[in-house]
Amino acid sequence: MNFLIAGLGNIGEEYLDTRHNVGFNVADSLAYKAEVSFGLERLAFHAHYRSRGKNIHLIKPTTYMNLSGKAVRYWMTELKIAPQNLLVVLDDIAIPFGSVRLRGKGSDGGHNGLKDIDATFGNGNYARLRFGIGGNFPKGAQAHFVLGKWTADEAKQLPDLISKSCDAVNAFMFEGLERAMTKYNK
Repeated sequence: MNFLIAGLGNIGEEYLDTRHNVGFNVADSLAYKAEVSFGLERLAFHAHYRSRGKNIHLIKPTTYMNLSGKAVRYWMTELKIAPQNLLVVLDDIAIPFGSVRLRGKGSDGGHNGLKDIDATFGNGNYARLRFGIGGNFPKGAQAHFVLGKWTADEAKQLPDLISKSCDAVNAFMFEGLERAMTKYNK
């Protein structure tokens, strides 16, 4: 069985360690734990490993956040991934910092990466893991906030929170969506 885990973010030095790139951080952590590295391939950095009889493909789209759908669709088609075996990992300002929400489908919630994937697929019928980055910013400063660096306090907590997100991704693949949601949506 093939799984595609798409960690969303933006490529480039200026986006490293920003809130908007937490999807990349989760994908990097999964690759590190599996002792595999990413290679630049078509529309994404791609890594592959096997675990418990499953083929797991990780991608970090190189299309920038707002065009994530193009990369996700390419890799789903290329790898013959069933829609129920796709998990998109992304940041979410509507969720408190450090909380995660796993859903089997849903709206884009104003997130440009999800908007593009929805437009590309024609629906929102795919699983997503939303990593809460909080919404502690003044009105009109959303872009600055999501593209901003973590605070010192957030950065200190980040490794454990990313590890928890990786556990949720693994639960999605090895225990199923429903059990993973019960376990991690608190």
